[in-house]
Amino acid sequence: MKKIFYTALVLFLLTKSIYAQEQYIGEIRLFAGNFAPKGWALCQGQLLPINQNQALFSLLGTTYGGDGRTTFALPDYRGRAAVSASSVYQQGVKTGTENITITATNLPAHSHSEPLKVSSAKAAANAPTANSSIASPAITVNSATRDILGYNTASPNTPLLGTTSTTAGSTTPTAINIMQPSIVLTYIIALQGIFPSQN
Repeated sequence: MKKIFYTALVLFLLTKSIYAQEQYIGEIRLFAGNFAPKGWALCQGQLLPINQNQALFSLLGTTYGGDGRTTFALPDYRGRAAVSASSVYQQGVKTGTENITITATNLPAHSHSEPLKVSSAKAAANAPTANSSIASPAITVNSATRDILGYNTASPNTPLLGTTSTTAGSTTPTAINIMQPSIVLTYIIALQGIFPSQN
């Protein structure tokens, strides 16, 4: 029984030490609270004094701001998502936007044209069909309803002289939100912990 107790105690302490491993200085985490726990700071771009945070300054430098003599800045994650540094995205550079404004230059060139066919022949139908022409109006009185006829299938033979038609329209450019679906959490950075060594 004693042996089982000591084995359980060792496993408990070992598990506790694994999960209680100290964070690396400069490590950034998401935190569900609205404050920074002890030993951590909010990632809001604030300036810190170098003389009180020398280890963190040796890792960050002035990548995120500061004068490099007395102050340096923490990363500012307010309203931002993280992107891995690469040859395209240099570390510390802010990029992207939450909204864009679409203007005419963002849209492909296009036009709307529809030939208007007109015939001088008398109309024979009250609804257009494929290849029908606008015709001279006619009224039928051979039914209980009086239909005004305006179309026929005769070949177009009447040019529209002096008549032009243009399609026009405009809108005021409006900002469009392009932000991905998100949940707001707090980014925090470790001010204290293990100093990370490079491989």
